[in-house]
Amino acid sequence: MRLSRMLFVFVLGTIVAVTAATAGARITGAQKTTTITFWNAYSSDGPEVKRLDKVIIPQFQKTHPGIVVKDVPIPYDSLHQKLVTGIAGGQLPDLVRSDIIWVPELANLGVLEPLDKTLPDFKALSSTVFPGPLATNYWKGHYYGLPLDTNTRTWNYSTTALAAAGLSGPPKTFAQLKADAATAKAKGMYLYAEGGTSGWNLLPWIWSAGGSLTNSTYTKASGYLNGPKSVAGIQMLVDLYKAGEMPNIILGGTGGLGTYDGISQNKYVSTLDGPWMFAILGGSVKLANTTIPAGPGGSVSVVGGEDIVMTKSSKNKAAAAEFTRFMLGAWAQNQMARAGQMTVLKNLTKQLVKIHPYYSIYLKQIATARPRTPTPKWPQIDQVLQAELPKAFKGDETVQQALDSAAKQIDALL
Repeated sequence: MRLSRMLFVFVLGTIVAVTAATAGARITGAQKTTTITFWNAYSSDGPEVKRLDKVIIPQFQKTHPGIVVKDVPIPYDSLHQKLVTGIAGGQLPDLVRSDIIWVPELANLGVLEPLDKTLPDFKALSSTVFPGPLATNYWKGHYYGLPLDTNTRTWNYSTTALAAAGLSGPPKTFAQLKADAATAKAKGMYLYAEGGTSGWNLLPWIWSAGGSLTNSTYTKASGYLNGPKSVAGIQMLVDLYKAGEMPNIILGGTGGLGTYDGISQNKYVSTLDGPWMFAILGGSVKLANTTIPAGPGGSVSVVGGEDIVMTKSSKNKAAAAEFTRFMLGAWAQNQMARAGQMTVLKNLTKQLVKIHPYYSIYLKQIATARPRTPTPKWPQIDQVLQAELPKAFKGDETVQQALDSAAKQIDALL
């Protein structure tokens, strides 16, 4: 009988031990986490980074236990170089919020995962977004990302500064822009401030003048960038600058007040910018917006925005895919809209305007906005523009000479 009891105790102890071990294994498994790294250039000047870190990522981690998102904010001007360095060193994150102009370049380098092959629900996800932003992810037969946010530039102005300049409203045409710039100068103010000569800065003026950077197949710049209509668009700005009616920050953002500081101090009336400007300055400046002054080509702006891309080197693709889906969900898109980011979801446009009325102008402007040349060589093309166009503003060359030189160099890149 004692033997039977001993056997019973032994068996019972074994069962308890095995059960405890199994439970312990389950607990350990439940506590195991996967960390994904997300590089992005969300603005820290406004509410974007705070909304991502304090609201969106915590909600994702709450609904996706076991996945931790490591947010790595990087200034926009440094992100491209950090990506290039990461490629060379073999150290890239799982996900990147990439400027739309970088996706063809990164895809061409072979460092991005083709999401249309990797995600079984890619077709369903892509059907929810605007086709224009989606197209920025396409390169040589595959989609290497999904649109995360979109934007364009509108004519944003301080209503206080506008009144101080003696103007009753923003300019609607090139002709009115030139007249109003002279009126503002007489009041010791600049009507329009622009912070550089990149494509993002100056393409709206080339397109609105009826010109273009290249032909429709993006294979040739000569005859287009240096054509008479493109020259006229840049000449208008050069004339304003030489007349002392534009600040010298167009030569590279140095030597004067930045656009935001100038508008905040009632030195500048207007600039072209995205919706984040309202999130950053809206509390301190009475801002309003309208479409870009129309020229012979109409009122044409530039498509901006970011795509979310997954790197081929990621060892956490399943977790990265889950975060991608979450960021494209209605809740996350709505949250980032409140921080100044335009949604890419087709069914959220009405909510967008309810969140911020100024989005209505962006939605109107983006209807005619155009993308920067979709090519892996865009960063080099942009460098050419930033190197050659200042020569015309400084008076070292005529506008025609500067654009002739730029077109020749861009032809070689294309």
